[in-house]
Formats: sequence, structure tokens, C-alpha cells
Amino acid sequence: MNKQGSPASASLIAGALQATLEDHFVYRGMCDASAAAALGEDLFVVANDERNQLKIYRRGVADPVEVVDLSAFLGTNTNKESDLEGAAAVGERIYWISSHGRNRKGEVQERRHRFFATGAGKGKGKEKAVVEPVGKAYSGLLDDMIAAEHLQHYPIAQAAGLMPEADGAFNIEGLAATPEGALLIGLRNPAPQGKALVIPLLNPAQVIEGTRAVFGEAIELDLGGMAIRSMELVGLAYMIVAGPPADRGGFALYRWSGKAGEAPQQLVHEHFDEVRPEALFAIPGTRKVQILSDDGGSHVKALEEEEQTFRSITVVL
Repeated sequence: MNKQGSPASASLIAGALQATLEDHFVYRGMCDASAAAALGEDLFVVANDERNQLKIYRRGVADPVEVVDLSAFLGTNTNKESDLEGAAAVGERIYWISSHGRNRKGEVQERRHRFFATGAGKGKGKEKAVVEPVGKAYSGLLDDMIAAEHLQHYPIAQAAGLMPEADGAFNIEGLAATPEGALLIGLRNPAPQGKALVIPLLNPAQVIEGTRAVFGEAIELDLGGMAIRSMELVGLAYMIVAGPPADRGGFALYRWSGKAGEAPQQLVHEHFDEVRPEALFAIPGTRKVQILSDDGGSHVKALEEEEQTFRSITVVL
């Protein structure tokens, strides 16, 4: 299969931590890989922020083995995207979240306000998995966040009213599970005083049944002026892909204990120069993390879907 990318492998050290960055692998069938989750050691599922589809891939095989259309469940159609940006696995359930931001024209689109779950069961055969919607797609998450009294000292309401290209315009990009089964929502924007915001969602299982969201206290993380693009609980700590709040700037990989007040440690920076990492998930049964690049661009999006590609990087911890 076609591989490309930066040096074959590189050791990356931050303090007492060490990680090895492996080659890129190129997958076909989409270019805007924006959220993903593992379905076992061999399979993983990827959301495309341009279409309301999930595609299941087998690791090391370029083409998807299955496509799940979410259009009817999300109350839209395939070509009217909900801008899916984050995923987190809790047991045999995967939670998904959209950006909850305005579109490029600055319009509020209800379909971009979605929080929902799918199952992640086993099907027959090594290449089969069952990924089906569970419960209901919830559209009131941003309203609940704005209404939460303990979050009102953050500029969430103001950010939600901004044009998408404006500094600090509201945008969710990360989602991660906690050991207790709650979720952490990672914001790309706003990032007050240059700190990335993480907001705990305490009752995800109830939210997808229609109950209003309950949030914990927000956590501010120092990611060197960057914000969250993806995050994942790996063992007892979180791996965070950090990137610019705006469209331009570098990316880095951080490790964070999950404890408020403890600073994240940077693992990877310079070797991300050629990619735009947007999705991060742990590979079960290994010490590896898989990172997917959002390789969309006008020249790529003009291609037929089966000709579009995105890159994958494996990090060995």
C-alpha cells in the first residue's frame, strides 16, 4: 500500500516520557478525517466533517470496509453536513459531537448542533463491525452550556455569536471519555488568555435520551497558546492533539494527567509539520496511538470521493 510522509520513525522525548513516531499510511474514501474511534485492534471508524457518514477501515488497508449513513438519524441529508468533530468510546458505545459552531457564512445551522451515540458491537467475520445509532441525537448542548451558571464567566455565549473566522468563535473539536464514564469536551475556541478549555459532560448517557446536559467545572490547560483538536484517554492519562485556534499554525501532541492544575507535557511537535492531525485514538491491546490527518483542501475536495485520501500516523508510547 502507498505510504508517504516524514522520516521513517523518530524518537521524541519530553522529560521522562518517550514516544516513537512511525510512517504515514494513506487511506482512501474521504479527505476530511475529523473524528475517529477504535473498534478493536484491527478496525476503526472515522467521521468526515463534510458528510454525515461514518466509514469503517481495517488498519493497513486503504479502502473502507463499510459505510454507515447517519443522514436520517441526524435529521438531514448526506450532503448537508453536521460537522462532526469529536468521538469518544465508553464501553461498547461511541459518543460523537459536532462543532456546534456557525458555518462559513456565519449562519446558525441547527444540524451543526448534534451530540449522539452509536454502538460499537462485533459483527460476523474479521472485517465486520456493527456501528448503529443509539438513543436520540441531542441538539441542545450549546444552550445548556450557555445556561450553566458556573460556566458563565467564560465567553461562551459571546463566542457562539461570532463569525467562524473571527477570533474566539465557538468551536468544539475534542471529545474524550473519563474513567468514570463521563466525557470531556475539548474546545478549539474560545481559548481565554491563551488557555485551552476542557468542559466535563457528566451525564452523556442521559443526554442521548433527551435529558439536559449537566456540566462540571471547566479546566484550563496551557498548551503553549494552542487549543484542542482531539483528545483521548490512554491508560490513566490523556493524549491531546493541540493546534492553532485559527486555521494557520503548528500542531503538537501532549500528555495530560487529567488533573486540574497539572500542566500537560509536550511529546511531539516538529514532526507534525507536514500533516494536520485532527483525530486521535488508542489502538486496543497495544501501546500505540493512531492519529489521522485532515487532508481536505479545495483541490482534494474536487476529486471523486473514492479518490480522496487522508493520512494516518502511529505513535508508539
